Amino acid sequence: MFDTIAELLEKLRLGEDTYLESKAVRFAGGKVAAPHRDSLADELASMANSRGGVCLLGAEDETRDATGIPLEHLDTVEDFVREVCTDSIKPGLAPVIERLFLPDATGTRVPIIKVEVPRSLFVHQSPGGYLYRIGSAKRQMPPDYLARLFQQRSQTRFIHFDEQTVAGSRLDELDPSLCRRFAGLNQGGLAEDLPIKLGMARKDGDGVVRPTVAGVLMATPEPRRWLPNAFVQAVAYRGTTVSTGEDGIYQLDASDISGPLDKQITDTCAFVRKNMKVAAIKRQGRTDLPEYDMTAIFEAVVNAVAHRDYSIHGSKIRLKMFADRLEIYSPGTIPNTMTIESLPYRQSARNETLTSLLARCPVGGGDWAPHRSHMMDKRGEGVPIILERSRQLSGREPQYRLIDDTELMLTVWAARPDKYN
Repeated sequence: MFDTIAELLEKLRLGEDTYLESKAVRFAGGKVAAPHRDSLADELASMANSRGGVCLLGAEDETRDATGIPLEHLDTVEDFVREVCTDSIKPGLAPVIERLFLPDATGTRVPIIKVEVPRSLFVHQSPGGYLYRIGSAKRQMPPDYLARLFQQRSQTRFIHFDEQTVAGSRLDELDPSLCRRFAGLNQGGLAEDLPIKLGMARKDGDGVVRPTVAGVLMATPEPRRWLPNAFVQAVAYRGTTVSTGEDGIYQLDASDISGPLDKQITDTCAFVRKNMKVAAIKRQGRTDLPEYDMTAIFEAVVNAVAHRDYSIHGSKIRLKMFADRLEIYSPGTIPNTMTIESLPYRQSARNETLTSLLARCPVGGGDWAPHRSHMMDKRGEGVPIILERSRQLSGREPQYRLIDDTELMLTVWAARPDKYN
């Protein structure tokens, strides 16, 4: 929405309306003093509850000019917006946050932040209640209006987050070579409607075909352009805790692993293999004793990438390697009615389109998945493989734990060389 500087300036000059809100930004002690957190939450939630819109931070409606944000404070403002969207709006929002230059009243280019809020499939509550937008004003929803909106949007809840279109993206930004992986062996060329058939693109509320979240995650070279949290943060530590050693060195290796999801999976497995220890014993020849079973690690990473909640803004998959264990943190609670105890026995997918695409995506390089031709099988075998193969190697049961109902943590214990003596 308002994708060019000319369109944005034209809207700003015309003043606020249903689709545009302008907010000057002021600071006190290095923190955002204006707009107030609750006020901004109300504006963004009312847009999401209506037809979507754009909030310009660093512009004033009274003068209809850009006032700007100091460059050194842009990170602070962006963090502020993200916190408002996740902490002050329920359920949280995941807007597109973009930094731009706009000319002020004198023609000088000043930095501003554009927050684009798509029309939501949910009804959002903010500090002011359930609000919707009428022209440039926000209003409390009357009970009958709220009831109808809940009913309408509950009927579209079958459209999961990974099936939603990504605001600001274009269909031609899906890489044809990445899309072609899903065409099948009998597909001679790449049909133009293949991304739509596979759920990687669909029409948005304005009838424009755009990539979906699943399409961006699987068929763009860098999904973080639209979903900044779509990566794996991997760290290998020297000891058994996150602490500084005597020489000041406590991290052995660290990497932010990004790219299409299948590449994130293989690169994360490569990170583990690179940083795990491999002992050896000599019993009628050399036998390598790795710390981790790579097939189990592959399944654990696939599950984390496929089933995490991508709607939780600011949360990424975290992989931590310690001297005695490996931990994987995946954003989001367990889907549906599953429990920690039922994980080995039940199968459920939060991201149906994403798991279907991974089930069609070849494993590619690496020898950690000889049991798989594709990234997933959708038969629910992943957790049993993780538990059984890890237990056989280390002698200890891997542990799943739910943290604050917002993050699933898996601990896999490293095998000890003395286990084989």
